[in-house]
Amino acid sequence: MRLTEYRKHLGSKLKHEELPLILGMIKGNAVRCKSNRSCNVVWVALLQVAKPVTALLGHFKRRSSCKMELSGLAFAVWMFICLCGPLDGYPNGKIREVCSSMMPHHGSSPQLSPEHIITVNGTEFKPGDRIEVNLSGPDFEGFFIQARDAEHLDSPAVGSFILADQRLSQLLTCGHTKNSAVSHTSKAKKKYVKVYWIAPGDAPKHVQFLATVVKKYKTFWVKIPGAIVSQPNAPSPTMPLHRTSETVSASHPISYLTKPFNASGCGNKKFCIRNPSSCDPESASCFFLSFRQEKSSVLIEMSGPSEGYLAFALSHDQWMGGDDAYVCVNEDHHVSVSTAYLKGRSPPVLNSENALEDVSWRLADGVLQCSFRRNIHLTAHKGRFNLDASYYIFLADGEASEGGLIHKHHRQPLITSGMYNITGLPQDIGGSRSPRLIKAHGALMFVAWITTVSVGVIVARFFKPVWSHSFLFGKEMWFQVHRMLMLTTVMLTSISFVLPFIYRGGWSKQAGFHPYLGCTVMALAICQPLMAGFRPSPHAPRRQLFNWFHWSTGTTARILAVVTMFLGMDLPALDLSDPWDTYMMIGFVAWHVGIDVLLEIHSYCLIRKVEVIEDDRIQILQSLTSAEAEGHLFKQIVLTIYVCGNIVFLIAFLAAINQI
Repeated sequence: MRLTEYRKHLGSKLKHEELPLILGMIKGNAVRCKSNRSCNVVWVALLQVAKPVTALLGHFKRRSSCKMELSGLAFAVWMFICLCGPLDGYPNGKIREVCSSMMPHHGSSPQLSPEHIITVNGTEFKPGDRIEVNLSGPDFEGFFIQARDAEHLDSPAVGSFILADQRLSQLLTCGHTKNSAVSHTSKAKKKYVKVYWIAPGDAPKHVQFLATVVKKYKTFWVKIPGAIVSQPNAPSPTMPLHRTSETVSASHPISYLTKPFNASGCGNKKFCIRNPSSCDPESASCFFLSFRQEKSSVLIEMSGPSEGYLAFALSHDQWMGGDDAYVCVNEDHHVSVSTAYLKGRSPPVLNSENALEDVSWRLADGVLQCSFRRNIHLTAHKGRFNLDASYYIFLADGEASEGGLIHKHHRQPLITSGMYNITGLPQDIGGSRSPRLIKAHGALMFVAWITTVSVGVIVARFFKPVWSHSFLFGKEMWFQVHRMLMLTTVMLTSISFVLPFIYRGGWSKQAGFHPYLGCTVMALAICQPLMAGFRPSPHAPRRQLFNWFHWSTGTTARILAVVTMFLGMDLPALDLSDPWDTYMMIGFVAWHVGIDVLLEIHSYCLIRKVEVIEDDRIQILQSLTSAEAEGHLFKQIVLTIYVCGNIVFLIAFLAAINQI
């Protein structure tokens, strides 16, 4: 029996003869409470009283003169039961008595700011559909979930549930609807509960999920407003869906976005940042951030293809550190939105205070979207910048592990080219995921090692006989062209080499083998002109040794340069589109090798042709000259095609860098 039933049975006529019965009842219920079968937390406390009372009872029975004291003791026990009876606790989740109010009888008031949220895997339903419902948040002991008419939250529960894990949850019947509520099975700590709601045939147009969550006995929240699902083509609700007269909800409730963002009003009514430029936030490849001022606050929308997190920050410079950040994190299929502070290159420090209002989110088809509102001035919140000043704006994405732990973004954040005031004149702008110095570094390296060095090598290797009788500034033309192109390569490489060190302020430990190979290429590139400056005369004995060293050093530098560019294209600071960049680099290597092989075959065939003419002793100078002329023309045509092809590859890479 429950305490309330004993109280009604005994009333005010409790006699001392009934005291042993009461004490036995206290002991029995306390034992059952500990086994989690039918528990009222007060039985445990009463058990502590029952032990000395039993001892006193034996003493009083031996002294008949103490009937008055015994009656007084029985009355005291009865009063204790009457006063404590309403303090009901239900660690086993059997809480049908609170189906309507969803209010635990824990003798204290509910909390005002929920820490837990209810999410679903869809926004629409038809009768008979199964909707996945998730309750998640910090550790909690008990919970109670119902679905109700979103426009009449005081109405009875709607629909029925199916369990996903019978160890954590159990079904309850509220009113006349079987399995219309879900509760806990024990007070074991839990962070996440999943169940399935089955839409009934007579479901209302809009259904909202409500939850009561018990963190500790005295710490709980009542009727936390959750996600809303609607029938297809249902008209807009006629009243707010998040609060009722009995609901004690968060000061900043979280809701589910029913449709994706759009770019309507960008540059006109709101300040927008998009990457790629002018992309549609409804697409699966668009990073989108918008700010719209509404009186003394700003409505912020953020969207992007991410399964982990999205974040943006306001900064006084283009470096991470000392920034005001805002993070949307996917935590086990629900999204938490919080403010943060960036200190150097360390992980963001999430703030516990809630400076955001009207928080909403959506996670569908690999696209994470969240929106929230914050006041332009937040003097009471440390680290928050005023929104009526100009800042650089960062937009980053990355991975988040279980529990919402944020990992370092795998690529460079999008950074605006200048400082902007988001509450000023609305603009529609883009940004860059690569700093200008790094983009210049990549562009110069591509010019040097795709164009100048490649053409210079081809000229030296195959055009000596073609331009042997042509002179430029007193030297053979092939040599002057080769030297000019190689010196240009060394100059471009040297300028490009120092740019990353200027940007980073030193050595980068995050770039893997790329900087090591880059230093090697730089050293080999400088060795080549120095070696050429001390070359022996054409007929010197050591000229052959020089030729071999000069060729091997140059070939090694070119091979390492290609490998270095392969690695550099995938670094966060210059992350070209993958796998496009790999295919383009493979295409360039194949193009160069193909032209080289073609010219080698042509040279071999030309030599063989001349040898045949000489072997036949046909001393016809005109035939030799004609053969050489045909060979020279072919080489010049191939060189022209090769240069044009290299320029095409170069333009493609430079355009890709410009788009970052």
